[in-house]
Amino acid sequence: MLRFILIRVAEGGATLLLSSLLIFGALFLAPGDPIAILIGNRTVSPETVEALREQYHLDDPFLIRWFAWLGDVVTGDLGQSITYRDDVWNLLEPRLGTTALLLAMSLVVIIIVGVGLGVVSALGGRRLGDVLLGATSVGVAVPSFVAALVLISLFAVGLGWFPTFGSGGDDLGSRVYHLTLPVIALTIASGSYVVRVTRAALREEAQRDHVQTAIGRGLPRGRTIAQHVVRNALTPIATVVGVTLTSLVVGSIVIEKAFALDGIGLLLTDAVLRKDFAVVQAITLLLITIVVVVALLVDILQVAVDPRVRARVVRR
Repeated sequence: MLRFILIRVAEGGATLLLSSLLIFGALFLAPGDPIAILIGNRTVSPETVEALREQYHLDDPFLIRWFAWLGDVVTGDLGQSITYRDDVWNLLEPRLGTTALLLAMSLVVIIIVGVGLGVVSALGGRRLGDVLLGATSVGVAVPSFVAALVLISLFAVGLGWFPTFGSGGDDLGSRVYHLTLPVIALTIASGSYVVRVTRAALREEAQRDHVQTAIGRGLPRGRTIAQHVVRNALTPIATVVGVTLTSLVVGSIVIEKAFALDGIGLLLTDAVLRKDFAVVQAITLLLITIVVVVALLVDILQVAVDPRVRARVVRR
């Protein structure tokens, strides 16, 4: 088990290293000059332009800039924003709470509502299962930005039940209230997918020979479902929840822009428009790190809950 975790951690580290190179290279090759955007319509001397380029190391060779940036990141220095003239971490810190709460609420909805409806759809009546299957077929096809526009038009502008933008005040109740519509918009497609995968996994396990034999021998149905159906279906369910969380991380960028939330997603979109390389690099690397960590946790969870996966790991 320890060897398995160490291998996964090493693979995650290699993924982050390669991702940092790709991120830095993409921004290095991107058209546009951040100094020109910083100066705007003002007239400055060539000496001033040269001093700014030297200050932000924009004329250094690619590999030197990448190694210097990577070394700073390892020590906790994410660089300085060209646009805001401030350390990147100072820009990220007050915004991380909004994004973290958005993702946490979305994950809770995915687990409770998505997995719960999947269990109901698989083990409930056929008519209810067909209704949920049809509803999730529509939900999977709805992009998050379309869902955001519909929810804002209907529940914020039309009915006035929720605010149209902003993440609320300092207290938790206000923030949860302001994030309700963004969470719904973010989880409609992902939650529908989780419902469908959960339903398929449970129905497949319920048709196994050992389950049918246990039911035929008169064992309590609830006990059989809990010990043999749900337990064996945990692996695909945990996998799809983990994959869904990574999609929520990416989708939160669109949702934060649509609802004008003061999270790192909105900061990222503004930084891309302003060619603020340090901010884009830091946020993108942070998002990839979250994805890598989630993938590692899902792998460990699979080994922990499924003896079949654990046996394969041990044999390796």
